[in-house]
Amino acid sequence: MAKKKIMRQGTTPAPKPAQPVGGLLIAQQTYSNIGSFLRVPYSTDVRQADHVFLGVPYDTATTFRPGARFGPQGVRQGSAQLCELKSFPHGFNPLDHVKAVDYGDVYFDHAVPHTIPGAIERTAAEIIKHDVFLTTLGGDHFITYPLLKAHAAKYGPLALVHFDAHPDTWPEVEGKQVELNHGTMFYRAVKEGLIVPEKSVQTGIRTWVDDKMGLTIIGAPEVHEKGPAAALDRIKKIVGRHPAYLTFDIDCLDPAFAPGTGTPVAGGLSTAQAFAILRGLGSLNIVGMDVVEVAPAYDQAEITAIAAATIAYDQLCLRAIKKGAKSKA
Repeated sequence: MAKKKIMRQGTTPAPKPAQPVGGLLIAQQTYSNIGSFLRVPYSTDVRQADHVFLGVPYDTATTFRPGARFGPQGVRQGSAQLCELKSFPHGFNPLDHVKAVDYGDVYFDHAVPHTIPGAIERTAAEIIKHDVFLTTLGGDHFITYPLLKAHAAKYGPLALVHFDAHPDTWPEVEGKQVELNHGTMFYRAVKEGLIVPEKSVQTGIRTWVDDKMGLTIIGAPEVHEKGPAAALDRIKKIVGRHPAYLTFDIDCLDPAFAPGTGTPVAGGLSTAQAFAILRGLGSLNIVGMDVVEVAPAYDQAEITAIAAATIAYDQLCLRAIKKGAKSKA
């Protein structure tokens, strides 16, 4: 007598779906697979791309809690659900309009720290020479300095559109060893002519600096009192159409919304307030951006990483609109 073949529940191999089903945009689980940003392809060949995501796992310049070197990994994981459905509030898939790749992370040798800024700048310059838009995932905020150098070399002095709890323009000490860290790099950027102070805005600030160095500060209390729309209006009027670089330090958000960061400051923006401003920046001539200071070890249920990923994703959506995507918002 032939033996009866027993198939236990769950052991029958299922065919791979030919295309996404049930309204999903990807035919894979968002909680598994290779964790690129938005699950876009990993590639160091950016010649056919419009948009490139780059990680910089660096936190040696932090002055309080370390851990932002794990930020790129955390933000990529935080992006997983964003690629599952059409974008909110626009109602389209930005990847239908923008060809994006994840370049991976900048390679550098932590044992030779003085070579790291050059490695970041060279990698960014190599990418943007192909006329792609670069979104960089940090890493502590110091990484914006070499990124600004790369972008300013291509586009000229830039308007800085800066979201943060800190102005990061504290001066270096004259006559002493140069103190270049994640709180002094914009002082250096102004001195070196990388940014145009009168065209630059810092939003969400709630720490004191004696010399604003000509940059406009929209403090967190002002956003709370007057609302995101008023802040957005000021940013747009100041920056105009000047080539701009967007940098978002996740500690711009209140620790209630972004606990996973190295230098949290109470009294910050909510994610809703930040999104309301950021989603209105589409008319600006933003030529590059970064999201920095996510430190997953201090996060709770990935809320910081998810916020950071959404910030990067929203700017991808604005790029898609510039390429013809129609927003239903």
